[in-house]
Amino acid sequence: MNITLDKNDDQLSAILTVHLTEADYSPAVDEKLKEYSKKAQIKGFRPGKVPVGLVRKMYGKGILGEEINSLLGKAVDGYIKENNIKILGEPLPVPSDVNFDTDKDFDFKFELGLLPDFELPADQSITIDRHQVSVDDATLEETYDQIGRQFGESTNPEVSEEGDYLFGKLKKGDDEATERPVLLPINKVKNGVEKFIGVKPGDVLTFDLSDAFGGDASAIASFSGHSKEEAANISGEYTLNVEKINRTTKPEHDQELFDKVFGKDIVTSKEEFDEKVRTTVQENYDREAENLVNRQIIDKMVDATTVQIPQEFFKKWLVRANEGKLTAEQVEEHYADYERELKWSMIRNKVVEEQGLKVSNEEIIERTMQKIMGQFNLPEISEELQESVRGFADNYLRQDNGKNYVQEYEAILAEKVIENLRGKVVVNDNPISAEDFRTQGAS
Repeated sequence: MNITLDKNDDQLSAILTVHLTEADYSPAVDEKLKEYSKKAQIKGFRPGKVPVGLVRKMYGKGILGEEINSLLGKAVDGYIKENNIKILGEPLPVPSDVNFDTDKDFDFKFELGLLPDFELPADQSITIDRHQVSVDDATLEETYDQIGRQFGESTNPEVSEEGDYLFGKLKKGDDEATERPVLLPINKVKNGVEKFIGVKPGDVLTFDLSDAFGGDASAIASFSGHSKEEAANISGEYTLNVEKINRTTKPEHDQELFDKVFGKDIVTSKEEFDEKVRTTVQENYDREAENLVNRQIIDKMVDATTVQIPQEFFKKWLVRANEGKLTAEQVEEHYADYERELKWSMIRNKVVEEQGLKVSNEEIIERTMQKIMGQFNLPEISEELQESVRGFADNYLRQDNGKNYVQEYEAILAEKVIENLRGKVVVNDNPISAEDFRTQGAS
């Protein structure tokens, strides 16, 4: 057997050629033929007495193909590992004319996409903005409104009042193509609110959508289904065919509501409830801000890292690896996204290798146990129950042939990579209001 690697001029792809002689595959083929002759059941011959020559004539070509494929797979994988060749995806077989009836020696070629080494951006060369969100009274009021709608008593009155919601179909003028179902909040209307009060199901309202909401793109987008960009450019008259009026009577701020929102006896007074609401809202914004920092790290690391990608091979491999799901045209259309994902994967792997990042089995089990305890709202459990939860975790991680285990491993490793990179970038704190964060910070 002889294996050669010929790199193309761009040094990003290569052809791996495996030359096989009869001596390479013949022993394995002969051994497999003997096994077949012992097991074959052919009319006229006793079991185990079928001549090897007859088996060769009947099954020889198929056995030869199987053994050569097995031999090729081991040879190619072994060569790549022994020579520490970093490749993209898997080797792609190059079509060739092979005649198993007459040929004794064979040449098989494989196309490889080569991944070159690269350097990560210098430490502290990337700057990230971390939003410090301040929760104001308006944001808290919105939260209380949401709690009221979720836990209050809902009715559908015949005539609308301030504070109600109008459910119906909204469209621009008479353009049926723009019609969409909406739930319009009357209390968000800033101009001409009287038009929306005293309305009954079946009424048709005509109004300037942008003017009614004072040009507030966020308010328009939140109920209309338009994007913020579309909402900011809305103009002209719209019609709303009212189908139903929704009204929610806000619940009393008593122990029953406290228990519904946060769990039994977690808070026991209005003061504790207000503080818990504020703390929860703040924690949610802090979590979103941290997620945004992580996304910025990924985006800026990809933008600042120069990596040469074997583009033509990558496109070809994407089609082959997703056969029946992706066409060459689809790959071409979204290629920029695929390349960014590949670059981030390469960056992540380089960080793992250089920093020696590892994930232990105990970390995976502990993370899974915490998720299970969170689902059942069990902040603290007894030692006996902890063993039961560990059993649930073990069972979950074994499901789907260990697929869940791999997912948890990858999730923890990804977090470690981000945490490592956070120490290599400059993070500037940026105070921002909750409203500004919703409209611009989290986009």
